[in-house]
Amino acid sequence: MSAVRGLVVGVDVGGTFTDLFVLDEDSSSVQVVKVPSTRGEEARGFMDGIARIDGGVQEISSIVHGTTVGTNALLERKVARTGIITSAGFRDVLEMRRRDRPQTWGLRGNYQPIVSRDLRLEVDERVLADGTVHTPVDLDQVDAAARALMEQGCDAVCVFFINAYANPVNEARAVARVRAIWPNEHVTAASEVLPEIREFERCSTAVLNATLQPVVGNYLNRLEADLQGHGFGGELLVVQSNGGVMSRETACALPVRTALSGPAAGVIACAAIARAAGFPDVVTGDMGGTSFDVSLVAAGEASLAAQTSIDFGMVVRAPMIQIETIGAGGGSIASVDAGGLLQVGPESAGSIPGPACYGRGNTRPTVTDANVLLGRIAADRPLGGGLLARMDVALARAAIEEHVARPLGLDVHAAAEAILTVANAKMAGAIRLVSIERGHDPRKFAYMPFGGGGALHVCAMMSEVGAAHGIIPRFPGVTSALGCVMADMRHDGVQTLNVSLDALDVEDLLARVDELVRACQARLDSARVAFEGVHESIELDMLYVGQSHTVRVEVARAELNRAGIAAAFDRAYCAAFGRSLSGIPVRILNLRYARIGRRPKFDLTLLAPKGTRMPATLGTQAVFHAGQWHDAVRYARLELPVDARVDGPAILEQADTTIWIEPGFSGRVDGLGNLLISRIGS
Repeated sequence: MSAVRGLVVGVDVGGTFTDLFVLDEDSSSVQVVKVPSTRGEEARGFMDGIARIDGGVQEISSIVHGTTVGTNALLERKVARTGIITSAGFRDVLEMRRRDRPQTWGLRGNYQPIVSRDLRLEVDERVLADGTVHTPVDLDQVDAAARALMEQGCDAVCVFFINAYANPVNEARAVARVRAIWPNEHVTAASEVLPEIREFERCSTAVLNATLQPVVGNYLNRLEADLQGHGFGGELLVVQSNGGVMSRETACALPVRTALSGPAAGVIACAAIARAAGFPDVVTGDMGGTSFDVSLVAAGEASLAAQTSIDFGMVVRAPMIQIETIGAGGGSIASVDAGGLLQVGPESAGSIPGPACYGRGNTRPTVTDANVLLGRIAADRPLGGGLLARMDVALARAAIEEHVARPLGLDVHAAAEAILTVANAKMAGAIRLVSIERGHDPRKFAYMPFGGGGALHVCAMMSEVGAAHGIIPRFPGVTSALGCVMADMRHDGVQTLNVSLDALDVEDLLARVDELVRACQARLDSARVAFEGVHESIELDMLYVGQSHTVRVEVARAELNRAGIAAAFDRAYCAAFGRSLSGIPVRILNLRYARIGRRPKFDLTLLAPKGTRMPATLGTQAVFHAGQWHDAVRYARLELPVDARVDGPAILEQADTTIWIEPGFSGRVDGLGNLLISRIGS
């Protein structure tokens, strides 16, 4: 690498702000940078942040990027015009889905697939479920379909053949023919993206990958060109939805794996920080300007899901950190609906024009406006890396008065507090969704807020869900960027087996594992990154004959035999359902493999406070809470020494966030600089 110093930079581009966390490996120092995001031109905010790094871009050895470009493109359907070439008779897989509907209890609903029917073309071919080629692919029809899609203006194409997971020969021949005539590299083979049984999930994942290739690929390629133009000579890496990191080239080829890139990085950082602080079980809540992303970490490990839905009918089947997202960010707009009910979100003011108090043209109230009016955010503080010098309380008051207080017949401060109450209730509901509904008691978990707005609501969330402890990391507003620096390299592979355990060919299983090892290791090698070690994970999707849902069974290499797999399945099934079902045959549906390259671990002691004396306060501020005014003491949070204690009501300020400690709560600084929140007397 041409970089002189060991600067490792994590960059998280959110809907409102772009956050950077900079680790200088030579001097063991850190720097945080926060700049406004530019919606639709995410690379501009990225480069603005890079320009503020001490020493300049030439001294950066690697950049690890968490991006929401793919997520936003899917949610807004601003994706590439894409065509599908599929087996005869399977043109409508995307619309048939899984017998679900947009409105669970409604008899009506509209659904428009991401690829319209006229761009889904059929060709003659057929592979049977056992892998037998029944009908070879008609390559002349493939040629004609590809040319027809090009004539209709398609920029990307997905080749999806039924049962290609069992034998990809027809699909591979078709893809080779399409790539020979397609004008760019945006050709996706479903069997390369997801060689797994179940046609809808495979089709949806592959098609979404195809629609994102031009969007994410163009963004990352342009970003790397800009970086190189400014003298960057290191590696540009991208965070995956599973919390691992991949090379830029892999991200361009498999952009669907970036669907939850940014939020996943934040969860990885929270898990590491919480473990170090002595809290292996935490619920994380990332409150940014646009959304609230919540996840659960149990026994120090983030929960992974086999698939997720980006939106209705947009299923991505790939390992992802389980994250629930709702529209409850700082920029979420409050309104009174036709029935007289107060609503908060999902519409957001973002960073442009932003909340009403920004004075940039928005006149509707947001969660941030409510916090400013109630005194929980000091209006005279500079905001967001130079976004604003101060906020306008009068504009916040006017927006809340017109759109909430008058329609509800409330005093303006009561109306502002009502906005926060509704927002808190929505966020608490998301926390219950990832905890109670998955069999976890949230009272046994600490709550860990991050993002620019999360720490303002920490005490309210603890009260809502009964959490005994809160953990506010040292730099809450850039935690996702920190997670980019901390994340390991990871690549996952899957292969459908669909075989009875009694008929399992163990030698064939071991050969398939070795094949996945080679494929995943090649992905790791492509990133050109040095690892401290390599770890692997082997899992089997298993079920009793007659069942439709599988249990994920983790197995060690030494257990890859019939007896070992049977014992592992029995343990996993009992853990999930409390008992096993003796006498019923068992099937293995899928083999899953993950290869993880361990990057050098981040030393969290670098974040510890350096001072030893309690700093002078910044004065007091009137804060409206629970229907009355309180005098809250203001502190510079980063100047608090280890073991410093701050009792509420108090406001702790730092460049990337504001912390509001309610009356009856207390905060203590631990040895890593985290602020531990608890109820006074508990």
